[in-house]
Amino acid sequence: MELAQVRLFVTDFPACYRFYADVLSLTPQSGAADGPYEKFSPDSGSAGIALQNRAMMAGVLDELGETAAGHRSLVVLRVDDLDACCDRITSRGATLLHGPAPMTDRMRVAHLKDPEGNLVELQEWLLPRG
Repeated sequence: MELAQVRLFVTDFPACYRFYADVLSLTPQSGAADGPYEKFSPDSGSAGIALQNRAMMAGVLDELGETAAGHRSLVVLRVDDLDACCDRITSRGATLLHGPAPMTDRMRVAHLKDPEGNLVELQEWLLPRG
């Protein structure tokens, strides 16, 4: 099995689009800044992040509703230099909730939220994963 994407259900699609494209510098697949769907890819790796208009998806899964509350996901992005990444994204408007700080003896992390309140974790591995 291979992770294809993490999909986030959002109500303010344009704000979330700008966050992932402009603040985190992920590459949008199609440029659909107004939605209802867009997939973003990091510089490396095969998995991506997708935004899905919550109202559109609520037609498929009634339990989602059209509000910002409810189902959320944690997006985990691996970076080579956590400090430099945090400096870069805070200069673009991100606000860190936590970190950069050690999570274990093997990695450092920082946490932030996108405009819809979805949590994002940035990870820097200090030792090879085993």
